[in-house]
Parts: sequence; C-alpha cells; structure tokens
Amino acid sequence: MKHFFLFFLISCSIYGQSEYPQDYFRHPLDISLVLSGTFGELRSTHFHGGLDIKTQQKQGLRVYAAAEGYISRIKISHFGYGKAIYITHPNGYTTVYGHLQKFSDRLEAYIKQCQYDKESYEVEVFPHNKELLIQPDEVIAFSGNTGGSGGPHLHFEIRDNQERPMNPLLFGMEVKDSKPPYVSGVFAYPKDENATINGKNERVPLRLIPQKTGDYAVEEITAYGNVGFGVISFDKQDLAPNNNGVSNIQTFFNGNKSLEIDFKRISFEETKHIKRLLDYEYFITKKAKIQKLFVQKNNPLSIYKDVYDHGYVEIKDSTSSVYKVRIRDYHENESWVVIPINGKHETIKKDSLIDLSKKSFVSSDKDTKLSSGNFTVDFYQNTLYDDTYIDFKVSSDTLFLGEDTVAMQKNFYINYDLSNYKLEHQDKLYVARFYGNYWKPYYVTTSRKGDILTAKTKALGTYALSIDNEPPTITPTNFHDKKWISNYRYLKLKIDDKLTGISKYRATVNGKWILMEYDYKTNTLIHDFNDNIVKDTKNELKIIVTDNVGNSSTFEATFFRK
Repeated sequence: MKHFFLFFLISCSIYGQSEYPQDYFRHPLDISLVLSGTFGELRSTHFHGGLDIKTQQKQGLRVYAAAEGYISRIKISHFGYGKAIYITHPNGYTTVYGHLQKFSDRLEAYIKQCQYDKESYEVEVFPHNKELLIQPDEVIAFSGNTGGSGGPHLHFEIRDNQERPMNPLLFGMEVKDSKPPYVSGVFAYPKDENATINGKNERVPLRLIPQKTGDYAVEEITAYGNVGFGVISFDKQDLAPNNNGVSNIQTFFNGNKSLEIDFKRISFEETKHIKRLLDYEYFITKKAKIQKLFVQKNNPLSIYKDVYDHGYVEIKDSTSSVYKVRIRDYHENESWVVIPINGKHETIKKDSLIDLSKKSFVSSDKDTKLSSGNFTVDFYQNTLYDDTYIDFKVSSDTLFLGEDTVAMQKNFYINYDLSNYKLEHQDKLYVARFYGNYWKPYYVTTSRKGDILTAKTKALGTYALSIDNEPPTITPTNFHDKKWISNYRYLKLKIDDKLTGISKYRATVNGKWILMEYDYKTNTLIHDFNDNIVKDTKNELKIIVTDNVGNSSTFEATFFRK
C-alpha cells in the first residue's frame, strides 16, 4: 500500500503541469479507435458517460488494461454495462470496461467463484487493492454485447478520483475527425407570456439555410421580450457514419457571450437531469433531441458556464439584433448558426384558451396527492421540475394521467386500494402502463403492502390494474429429455414471460446450483460445462423461473454425459 501511495504522489507531481495526463492511458483495443458513441452524447435518460468503441461488428476482441493498477470493482448484471471491470490506477483515475463477453482466465476464475459462492449470475464485488493487481498492457477481458448493449462494442470510461466520468479523449486518445458538426433544427422559445416569436407565444421552429461554408443561416425572425433558443445538432467522424454527440456549444448575442455548454465531465448524480437540457415534450412526441440553450429553474447540471441572464436574450421593439450559436466537436471542428432578429412588439391572438378548471394542479416544490375511486397518486416534493396542470381521471380500474410530455425529476407513486376488490388471485395483480402503437400493457414496478398496491414510475399516461396468471415458458434449444450431450460445451434454453417479465430463475443439476448466464435480449439461458460442476454421467436438471408477480414454472429433464 505504501508503494502504491508513493506511486500516486509521484504521478501527481509528474502530471501536475498538465490538467490531464497525456500518453498515460493506452487504447484498450488493438484496432483503430472508431466510435459508435462519444462522451456526453445525449441518450434518452442520461448523458453517455464514456466512449463506445466499435469492435468490427464482432465479439471476442482482446481488451487491454489502459494502464497498470488494481481491479477495484467487478459487476455482472443483466442490464446496464453487463459484464464490467473497474481498474483504479496509481494516478488516481479509474478506467471502466463494459459490455464484456468474458474476462481473462484469471479474472474469470475469480468472478465465477464469487458467483457460485453467492449462487447468483448477477454479482458485484470490490476486491482490495492488492488482490487483483493489473500490469501494463495486460489482457483483462474480451469484448462483447452483454447488458444493455445494442450491438457488439466496448464501453470505455475514465473517471476522476470522485468517480465522475470524463471525456477519455482529454487524455491523448485519438479519433480521426475532420468533419464539422451539423445542425438539423433550430427553435426559438418565449420565456414567459409576454414574449413573442413571429407573433406566437410558443416554441417556434426556424427555417435553416445551409451555407456553402458549412455554417447555417436562419431566416430573419421577429421577436419581442425575453427569448431563448434551442438546436438539434450532431457530429460525424471520418471512419463512422453514425450520429455522435457534440463537445461544446457557445451562444452570443450582439457579440456578447450568453452561455456555454461544455461536455467534459458529468457526474452520475446529475446525469438523470438530461431532461432539463432537452425539450422533453418534443423528444417524446417527435423523437428528436432539442438542446435548450437557456437554463430553467431546478436545473442542477454542471455543464454550463459563462451564463448570462440564464441564457435568455431580451429583444426590444424596433431594434435589430443577431444571435449566434457556435457548435464544436472535440477536435475543434465547428459550425456556426446565425439568427437575425427584428424587434417587433406584436399582440398575440388568443383564439382559444386552455380551460385549466378541468385539470389538476401538481406543485413542483410541495407534496401533491390526487385521489379518485380506488386510485391515489402521490407526487412528492421536487418530483416535477415545474408546476404543472395535468389531466386526471379515473374510470373503473383505469387511471388517466394525461400524456407523457412532462419531465420528472424522480418517481411518483400510483396506489390502488384492493380492500373492496373481490378476486381469488389478488397476489397476481399489478399496475400496467398502456402505450405504443398497439396500446399494449407494460409492467410497472409494483409492490404490495396490505391492501395497497403501489407502482412507481416517471411517466404520465394511462395506467390500469391488470392481472397476470400466466407462468413463464421454459424451452430447451439444444437438447431434449434423456439425451446424451457428451460433446456439448453449452446447455441452452429459452425462457420468456409475455406479461410482466422475468424476475428470477434458479437452475440445479443433481440438486447442486449451476451458473446460467441470462441474456434478456435473446431470452436465453446458457450453462458452460467448462465450469466443471456437472461431473456425473446421469444428470437431473431442474430450472425454476419466476415472473414479476410470482408465477413460476419448473422445467425438469435428464441428460447424460461421459
């Protein structure tokens, strides 16, 4: 430990002259660095915390430790990063490697022992700093597609000593990128009811005019009062066709800087507040991400700097102004958007007013409870970002909570009183959300305490009390009962549950627990006979699968091995 601490002090001294150590971390793969995802990229519910490195559309590439250190954490989960390794380095940084197919032999043996000790595929362990030391250039794993990955790639992060992800490109890793960011949409927003854009008091799409230089002009707008803007922007790199996130956005009003957004470091505590950067309603309805270039209340994001008047600009009557947006990628390629503004005070035509008397008020800074019939909905303090009026109606066992166009900071709770509900199988009831093209029911995390059924969610919409009496299905895919499978490396089955989804599973052979990896994307359970747990000739397999309301199915079969 003293040696490690001394190394840490020396490293701090060496790199004290540079904010980020260069040439310290190596590329974790031995192929060209081509990205399918950049740091800070806008995802549906979070900012991307690392680099997604392409692995040539295949799995099994060797993954190298970016530098020497020790493994401080290993986590295996069905979702998220899947199989992931965390290495803490002498210079205080931690590197993370996610969606791995498998670990190196040494680490694979270590983590499988943990899995068998805990009788669980999903495990999380924190080895001490001398237990799993890592040498420079050591192969620690092989790339894969586990967890929430949408295709084979390596998720790679560098975190500071406070566990905050940082852009790995800051540390000298190179990606070929000579293309400037591009813009596909520009929008103007009134700050309050006194502001207008082109005679309207609402979000207004602006007409983009691409220039031969690669920059963008916008058709002149008329505006009055305090106004904000938003852009839809992406970056493309030389070796990949996919849309990536940008690195920096700056805005200027009549030559003066108004706001800057810098995607350099993002903590996990704040990443969920991406909903405050995005226009949530537009994202839900149009599936496009407008980045708002102004800062509203209850926005804790640390990506802003040099913010003047919350990023809004004041447009006065009979004045001419220019608003500019500068968008850059990490390699300093940039694009400009120029918006000429003609100040003009206009009277807003209010042809139809929304009748708020038929809506329910939900406070952003106080607890709010809505009740009707057997339903009660609890919005606790700071659940919403803004005070909101929503449609609230109950019809029999169905709850209508408007549309999912209001961003939530945290979960609200839907409670259903079962005390007068006469049904034999009350324990199979759950709350479902109905949405999508086919208006299907989707299971919402539901718990029960006494006669109260409670579901937690972050989305407004339509919910209903539902029942699931159907047990999961279990189907063998590469064997059948009483089959000899001596030459098989793997034992494979499909498991599925149509209504509430798989909650847990357990597999044994001759009464002894065996490890089975579960891939929810393919509904596949796999046991590797190389675990050397199955040693008998005749083997009795038993698998129990349980869904989220407690329905269980049991599969039993006999197989033989020499």
